Amino acid sequence: MNVMLRHLGGWLAAYLNRPSRGPYPHPPTDLAVLCALLQPADVLLVEGNRRISTAIKYLTQSTWSHAAIFVGNRRLGPDASEQPAFVEADTEQGVRVVGIESFRGYHLRLCRPIGLDRAAAGRIVDYVCSRLGNRYDLRNVFDLARYLLPTPPVPSPWRRRMLAVGSGDPTRAICSSLIAEAFHSVQFPILPTITVEDAPSADCRDCVRELYHIRHHSLFVPRDFDVSPYFAVIKPNAVNKFDYRSLTWASAATA
Repeated sequence: MNVMLRHLGGWLAAYLNRPSRGPYPHPPTDLAVLCALLQPADVLLVEGNRRISTAIKYLTQSTWSHAAIFVGNRRLGPDASEQPAFVEADTEQGVRVVGIESFRGYHLRLCRPIGLDRAAAGRIVDYVCSRLGNRYDLRNVFDLARYLLPTPPVPSPWRRRMLAVGSGDPTRAICSSLIAEAFHSVQFPILPTITVEDAPSADCRDCVRELYHIRHHSLFVPRDFDVSPYFAVIKPNAVNKFDYRSLTWASAATA
């Protein structure tokens, strides 16, 4: 039975990895500009165009369907030159290193952890690299496949939980949960749960303190890095020297 499920999961992962039909909705990112901005432990959000992307974007009500983390410049082949490299969790090939060219043609956003020092960034990079070769959580693939077509009327509060259903096997991962685990390993917050408790002292009877609680890594999705107050959002295309006065509008061109 397990062998049959593995074969079925592999087939389903290959099916979900195929490009979806229809035009790509947003302009692609300039990779040359992106390369000049990258720092270790930056999180790259991707608006994918695969079938699995459709399900993830629906369930998370977000543009972003995939996340990868920058681990520095590396050689990705015996004859290859160094290039910006990222660690990601792929449905078919598991946790792997890919080059910047893997994201050519996609709409991208960079999320940078605020105040993260170089040593902590190095530990995060080491953490994700130690997971290379781990398998993608195929139970998550089965869950996602249910939400392709037709689009089901799933209430918003339930959608994140549906994405969080997984096997619990530490040798399996999905893209955002792997990155969340890495940041949690250095106690860097993404979207923690915050509680308030009384903390009276001799100088302040009514003082309170905030306590931060780490949410389980399986509950994180790509959009969380975008909305987190602890990550700076960088739009690579907006870094170019943009002058709106240089645009040629269709109405002016035909006048």
